[in-house]
Amino acid sequence: MHEELKNFTKNEVWTLEAKPKGARVTGTKWVFRNKQDDEGNIVRNKAILVAKGYSQVEGIDFGETFAPVARLEAIRCLLAYATHHDMKLYQMDVKSAFLNGYINELVYVEQPPGFEDPNNPNHVYRLSKALYGLKCRTETCD
Repeated sequence: MHEELKNFTKNEVWTLEAKPKGARVTGTKWVFRNKQDDEGNIVRNKAILVAKGYSQVEGIDFGETFAPVARLEAIRCLLAYATHHDMKLYQMDVKSAFLNGYINELVYVEQPPGFEDPNNPNHVYRLSKALYGLKCRTETCD
C-alpha cells in the first residue's frame, strides 16, 4: 500500500484539498492481489487503490466508459510484424500505467482507507490523473 501511495506522489496524481460545497466525491478502496511465478509460488503481494466507479452515475459523473487495454487483434498484428522483421520483443510490468491519464475536469475522491490525514480528516483528493475504476467523460481522460 505504501508503494502504491508513493507512486501517486511521484506521478502527481492528486492534491489534498478541503471538500468544496456541493462537490460529488467518489469513494476509494484497496484491492489486494498475490503475484505468482510460473510454478504458482507467491512472489509478491500487491495492493492497488481503486476508485469506486460503480458509485458514479452515468450522465452526471461520466458519459461513456473507456478501457485503455490492447485488443487481441492488435497484439497479434504486433507479434506477426515483429516475427516478419526478426525483431525481439520484451514484456514489462508497468506498475503505474493508469496513473498517466490526465483528467481535464474536477474529480474528487475520498482519502484511502487506513491512510487518512490526521490533520485534515475531512479533506478529499482532487485528481489530476486517472485512477483504476474511475469513470469519466471520454474527452476528458486523455
